[in-house]
Amino acid sequence: MPTLVARPAGARERAVSGSNAKACYPTHNRVITIVDYNAGNLRSVKRACDAVGIEAIFTHDPDRVARAERLIFPGVGHAKTAMDTLVSTGLGEAVRTVVKRGMPVLGICVGAQLVLESSEEGPTPGLGFLPGHTRLLRVADPELKIPHMGWNNVRVEQPHPLLAHLQPHDELYFVHSYYLDPANSADVYATTEHGTRFCCALGKDNLFATQFHPEKSGKLGLALLDRFARWDGKPC
Repeated sequence: MPTLVARPAGARERAVSGSNAKACYPTHNRVITIVDYNAGNLRSVKRACDAVGIEAIFTHDPDRVARAERLIFPGVGHAKTAMDTLVSTGLGEAVRTVVKRGMPVLGICVGAQLVLESSEEGPTPGLGFLPGHTRLLRVADPELKIPHMGWNNVRVEQPHPLLAHLQPHDELYFVHSYYLDPANSADVYATTEHGTRFCCALGKDNLFATQFHPEKSGKLGLALLDRFARWDGKPC
């Protein structure tokens, strides 16, 4: 089973379908490639894919990444360290090739942050697939902690096939100290609030990326991965 994070007592999770996650999803006929660049949460992403019947492999081979028909670009940890690895291994250019080929790509957490032009964590340049920057999350309220860690409401700002199952007040799981700040409001698909409201899902064309962790977000996160496995790479 995937590494799903337990909700605090009394917290709400809306059932998407059924009680047994694996039994609720048919087997998918396309293999998803997970980019392995020493940035963390590969196995929990793989287990979440297994739970919804998705065949997924992870690889650090740039040639295999570049040929992927469907790609998950995950990550936890330090953005500069992750970006340095992407550059030195050729995996960054391999991810770029997949995006240019028009194949569906899903970025998660640090993987989402690096699709922008730069990050203040380092600082470091990003891959620049979308205009904008990743910025340090600062909060004035002393009751709010950094990193932002735990379940939080996600507000859908515009329709997208990967978010179509979400309803108002649905919560997904976050662990981060930096936030997505895309330059174009048209690229923002969902927001959340932790001291300030900020983008937590962005995308354009065949690229979609989330600051929250689908693989740790219970049935709602599994449903997003299931939708990604079926997604044709078009935003609507």
